[in-house]
Amino acid sequence: MKIEIDNLESIEVQQLLQEHHQDMLKYSPPESVHALDLSALKSPDVTFWTAWINGELAGCGALKKLDQTHAELKSMRTCHKFIRQGVAAKLLTHMLATAKSQCYEKISLETGTMDAFIPAQKLYRSFGFQVSQPFSHYQVDPYSMFLTKDIR
Repeated sequence: MKIEIDNLESIEVQQLLQEHHQDMLKYSPPESVHALDLSALKSPDVTFWTAWINGELAGCGALKKLDQTHAELKSMRTCHKFIRQGVAAKLLTHMLATAKSQCYEKISLETGTMDAFIPAQKLYRSFGFQVSQPFSHYQVDPYSMFLTKDIR
């Protein structure tokens, strides 16, 4: 698997992000969907990675800088063809190592509470993320679960 910083210009990446957003809308009302759009993912405070297997897009993920020591995990998504093949775990490992090398001390994320999000919740917990209070601009929401990991 090749993981690289991506400029979000390819059709494959744009389609995967659109699929990600549409999927979120299946399980949560629009006001509870916190997926970043393409322009927000291109912000200078966001680093976006893609994972490729034999030239095929396998998944993506991003880190958004919240402040000097705190970042947010965003846009984690695995392509259907590669689900349950370790793509998300490898991307998450890569992003956490990068965050640590950039002197972040804490990584937080928001994920859904519906059954469709249980695999994501299990992945994050297996990496040591713990349930936390809302962070940054988030508010308590029955459709959202907040998780944080200390990476010092």
